Amino acid sequence: MNKSEILDLILLKQEGSYWDFKREWYFQDKKADLLHDIICMANNLSNRDAYIIVGVDEENDYSFSSVKSDPNRKNTQQLVDFIREKHFAGGIRPIVSVESLDFGEIEIDVIVIHNSDATPFYLTENFQSVMPNNIYTRVMDSNTPKNKSADLPHIETLWKKRFGLLSSPLERMMIYLKNPDLWKNSPNDYPTKKQYYRFFPEFTIETVHDESKNGYQYYLFNQTDIHPRWYDINLYYHQTMLASLEGLSLDGGRYFTPSPKTDGISLTQYHHWDISFKYYIKDSIEYIVHKFYYNSDGDDETIAHDRFMKCILVFETNTEKEEFKHFVANNWGNKPKYNKNIWMPYFRKIEGYNIEVLKEEFFNSQILQKMLVEFRNIK
Repeated sequence: MNKSEILDLILLKQEGSYWDFKREWYFQDKKADLLHDIICMANNLSNRDAYIIVGVDEENDYSFSSVKSDPNRKNTQQLVDFIREKHFAGGIRPIVSVESLDFGEIEIDVIVIHNSDATPFYLTENFQSVMPNNIYTRVMDSNTPKNKSADLPHIETLWKKRFGLLSSPLERMMIYLKNPDLWKNSPNDYPTKKQYYRFFPEFTIETVHDESKNGYQYYLFNQTDIHPRWYDINLYYHQTMLASLEGLSLDGGRYFTPSPKTDGISLTQYHHWDISFKYYIKDSIEYIVHKFYYNSDGDDETIAHDRFMKCILVFETNTEKEEFKHFVANNWGNKPKYNKNIWMPYFRKIEGYNIEVLKEEFFNSQILQKMLVEFRNIK
């Protein structure tokens, strides 16, 4: 959500399938209306974030009505607490937040109901006039009445969304990979290891050893056995390859993961990388497959995994990564304050490699880990 998007919706001077206007915050005796509106928006059929825009008077030509002094105003935590108290099916609740926007002397609030694959959201116990087991949604600019349930085709659409049936094959693959327990090994999978999704076996993932690769990265030296084996990780829908990732087996085969991605930071105007780092972004295909292959055994695999992750940065979003790069560029001059208590593994000589460069990359990765913690604390 951004300010221009909300302003564009206000200028339309009409409500729609994923946005609604309220002149003021819900009164204390209108809690059922608030909950009902949130559920309808969480189950919107547009498959996207939805907005309840508070501080716009639709009966007065959609003019602003500032919420600065509204006694019923709520922040994100108050709204989350309100939702948490309600009995939702499966204990799965809509994800909500409140964003405030300034327009000169006027301030409005936007209740953001974040898009989710966990639809349909519905109650198992009534809350005032909001009925249990009724599935509410929003069609065009109208919510399902509290005493009714949505039409069957709309309910089917919401269930299809939960099971990934409205998504592209790659999007469905990423949903299914988040449930590794539902994947089975294909018979006769040697030397290629292939697994299929139990409920939709046309989705498969295979690993193929690539004997042509034998490269070394700095994070390998944090393992007991530093010698890697490289693989191709191929994702298929029927016979169509959806994606191919580079994979590697670490610590003598004790741990397997997709290779992290590489980015860098320039400290000068010459635009070359003065600092490089390896990273994952949550909800990226690399990170989802990384989580898919990790089965914490509390022993050798866990040790290898933990040593690997100490060298890799994990970002919430690509935006966070870019903001962090800017933070590092502005604060790299303070590098000495992060140097304390950095443990360095033994770097044995490898023919054809500059070990001092690998040492520097490892050392910088430990400093960047500390800087990322500080970045998030002050953000």
